[in-house]
Amino acid sequence: MRILGVDPGLTRCGLGAIEAGPSRTLTLVSVTVATTDAGLPIPLRLAEIADAVEHALDEVEPAAVALERVFSQHNVRTVMGTAQVSGVVMLAAERRGIPVALYTPSEVKAAVTGSGRAAKAQVGQMVRRLLGPDAPVKPADAADALAIAICHAWRGAGNGAESTASTPAQRRWAEAERAARRRGKGRPVP
Repeated sequence: MRILGVDPGLTRCGLGAIEAGPSRTLTLVSVTVATTDAGLPIPLRLAEIADAVEHALDEVEPAAVALERVFSQHNVRTVMGTAQVSGVVMLAAERRGIPVALYTPSEVKAAVTGSGRAAKAQVGQMVRRLLGPDAPVKPADAADALAIAICHAWRGAGNGAESTASTPAQRRWAEAERAARRRGKGRPVP
């Protein structure tokens, strides 16, 4: 199964594709980071990211898109850009009939490293260990996109995971979201 992992961001958007085979085998297909100039208007930046996503979908022809779920705590400006890019990715996949699965950052870290609290460097090291020496660990956006794809290969693919699926980690995330709303604090953005 070919999976495109996306680490959404308005300045840097990681796009990493893998081929997941039997017995948890993984092969690096492609990886890139789409970038935009922070000085440009947001609609133009979103168009540039959309072009990069469309190109990746056309080139990779994935069976699924795995996307990091947006989570807001403090920086509303950053989360808004990330959420906007996530919407662009989901729309592009939907128009092609490609299912989209959403994963929390801790869920991705746990799938790849065994710990939901792993540091970015640990995630990058495991991505390289799993995909081989050609897998980039820098920039972090590239490694994160590949980690998201790996998470889907191991936790979602073939298990009915789609945008509406609910894994144990996603259920805990939803519970945390409800608790944060009750407290009036930072909350995940759907």
